Amino acid sequence: MTERVLILDFGSQVTQLIARRVRESGVYCEILPYSIGEERLRQFAPAAIILSGGPASVHERAAPLAPPLVYELGVPVLGICYGQQAMCAQLGGRVAASEQREFGRAFIDVTGECALFEGLWPKGAREQVWMSHGDRVEALPPGFRAVAVSEGAPFAVVADDQRRFYGTMFHPEVIHTPQGAALLKNFTHRVAGCRGDWTMAAFRAQEVERIKAKVGKGRVVCGLSGGVDSAVAAVLLHEALGEQLTCIFVDTGLLRAGEAEEVVALFRDHYNIPLVHRDASRLFLEKLAGVEEPEEKRKIIGATFIDVFDEEAQKAGGAEFLAQGTLYPDVIESVSVAGGPSVTIKSHHNVGGLPERMKLRLVEPLRELFKDEVRALGRELGLPERMVKRHPFPGPGLAIRMPGAVTAEKLAILRKADAIFLEEIRNAGLYDAIWQAFAVLLPVKSVGVMGDYRTYDHVCALRAVTSTDGMTADSYPFPHDFLARAATRIINEVKGINRVVYDVTSKPPGTIEWE
Repeated sequence: MTERVLILDFGSQVTQLIARRVRESGVYCEILPYSIGEERLRQFAPAAIILSGGPASVHERAAPLAPPLVYELGVPVLGICYGQQAMCAQLGGRVAASEQREFGRAFIDVTGECALFEGLWPKGAREQVWMSHGDRVEALPPGFRAVAVSEGAPFAVVADDQRRFYGTMFHPEVIHTPQGAALLKNFTHRVAGCRGDWTMAAFRAQEVERIKAKVGKGRVVCGLSGGVDSAVAAVLLHEALGEQLTCIFVDTGLLRAGEAEEVVALFRDHYNIPLVHRDASRLFLEKLAGVEEPEEKRKIIGATFIDVFDEEAQKAGGAEFLAQGTLYPDVIESVSVAGGPSVTIKSHHNVGGLPERMKLRLVEPLRELFKDEVRALGRELGLPERMVKRHPFPGPGLAIRMPGAVTAEKLAILRKADAIFLEEIRNAGLYDAIWQAFAVLLPVKSVGVMGDYRTYDHVCALRAVTSTDGMTADSYPFPHDFLARAATRIINEVKGINRVVYDVTSKPPGTIEWE
């Protein structure tokens, strides 16, 4: 059985990064809320436990704490920031508000040796870390000792070697702690003794068997959207189930240029997967006519998609299961400390839900994977690199990239501008360096002069962002000559646009979509 590390979530906005760092070292892990019951904790049978950071204060009434069983299982425990404070408070230490808070880059001085530092930080070293705390540990529980200090934290890193309990006031999971990933690997490999043998090949074999066991001889319908998630899910399901799988591709008319044709060619012709292609573009335009409010557009697209998908699923007949491309961040969100949306058909549109009338059981073969892991699985399954590397594209598609009403004319303008922008990015060899790039048709018009004529046409915004995790994003620093070339092509080749701007906004943790 694969070794598993459990991460208990206390509400930190970067908890997912802990899981990413652990998995990158070849150790499988999952995130569950700190309120997990003892029975579920025992069933999980963790090889080690990590307590995440969080926004609460341990010394406040009803502060979140780990189940006492965490400290009784005999497995290593690592507390990060609030997790360190909670562990120390629960085991007999003292935590209080600090007069010297630390946020952002800080430095720790290593004052002792411990297993976390082995091969990384010798005694006497001074290391950069990333802090985010207003409270601090002021007295250690019995059995603990300080092994590092910072200007604002006398117990920046603490260790109880006998019980294999450790705590850091800084966040090793973020890239701003340069040696943080190596420190986490020391915890999982040296302290907990994990082998680090979790691979995509192993996941593929395990998931194929799990799908077969769950579905048996039943039939499955899977919604294809043109994105990497649904594509990988479909190929994995086809490997497990063969002719028991039917894919349904609802063409909303809101996709990018050429994407519908590419989906049909790949799955029907290349993989020979049974595929229903429903062109519902006219229906979606009718439903969206005159609608300007963004959330209303989302809901209409979601509801219409479900209606069309259900209609085609009924025609297919005999289906007992619905496959979704739900990813692990969706699962985490649904059980997070702050709560989150319940099960939704995230493989296509991120809105709506699974209607009871569909009476189908869910199959979610990707629900344990992050986005980059899905791409790795796609390569393992032999998907074309162009599909594997495709930038994320929202289910509502071009409809949310044109604030205001959606019309066939505006869709044609935006689709052509977007295609030119992406073509220029590919020609410049920049596509793989960018997480997401797209054009937006702004709800304003501009007066311009083209040759001897005055024009009154649309303004197009271009957006491209970089991201390592899909949680935060920075605008991509295009050179001026690239932007000039892309803008010139769009203005010259797309009738209806006379001005192009570049959006340089960065995004904090959360969605990196432009709406």
